[in-house]
Amino acid sequence: QVHLVESGGGLAQPGGSLRLSCAASGRIFSSNVMGWYRQAPGKQRELVAQITSSYGTNYADSVKGRFTISRDNAKITVYLQMNSLKPDDTAVYYCHIRNGILGEYWGQGTQVTVSS
Repeated sequence: QVHLVESGGGLAQPGGSLRLSCAASGRIFSSNVMGWYRQAPGKQRELVAQITSSYGTNYADSVKGRFTISRDNAKITVYLQMNSLKPDDTAVYYCHIRNGILGEYWGQGTQVTVSS
């Protein structure tokens, strides 16, 4: 079993910053992909950013240049630094891991609200 524990959500003003963290525990393959998805009310869950265990990254067009994903393989932790936040970034953010042949797992979600 794999567990993902997220932290760092909250309220930010437009133009502000937040940093999300997600720590994985359990049986984790050395080759994996960790990432962040988000779901706003009435919308489908969408990919925000992902990073491979060899540090390759992929971003949604809507966050390129504003968000940065990183990871610490020793701690099996992924981070999402969110800068220049916009009201449209308001959503529940979910941590995700694609864990080789063991499949994929989701965190419980953390709320990010961008409002003045």
